[in-house]
Amino acid sequence: MAHRSNRPVDWEALVAEQEHRLYRAALAILGDPQEAEDAVQDTFLKFLEKAPEKLERPGAWLMRVLVNGCKSRLRLGWRRVGPLPDTLPTPEGEGEQGELAELFALPPADRAVIHLYYYQGYSTQEIAQMLGQPSGTVRARLSRARGRLKRLLEGESL
Repeated sequence: MAHRSNRPVDWEALVAEQEHRLYRAALAILGDPQEAEDAVQDTFLKFLEKAPEKLERPGAWLMRVLVNGCKSRLRLGWRRVGPLPDTLPTPEGEGEQGELAELFALPPADRAVIHLYYYQGYSTQEIAQMLGQPSGTVRARLSRARGRLKRLLEGESL
């Protein structure tokens, strides 16, 4: 585990700039605040250990590593998604709390694509690369997830 001291990225600025965005993505995917915090910490550690020396878009690299780490965590049999925490960060306003509650009702794979597409602004091609899936699969998952969210928001049960 070699630490690179000549990293061209300002570490403190990178963490300050990315930690909230990564945490929100991890929370949307994992559904558990502690798991999300752990996933973000693991992502930053991997950055220190394995990131290429010169990255044009370190935030994109971090998000890809985070999503893959969250997928690994979801495969663990002992983890359980708890209720939506009351302290969920919602800088855009109170209405987002209800939207995120509906998002948590979706399966983890659907939560991931919805969050990455709508909340993080990634294209379906970028999401496909992050998840290691064809773009068509991501578009189909987005379509199904939108339908589920619509039914949830209209009060129907899945």
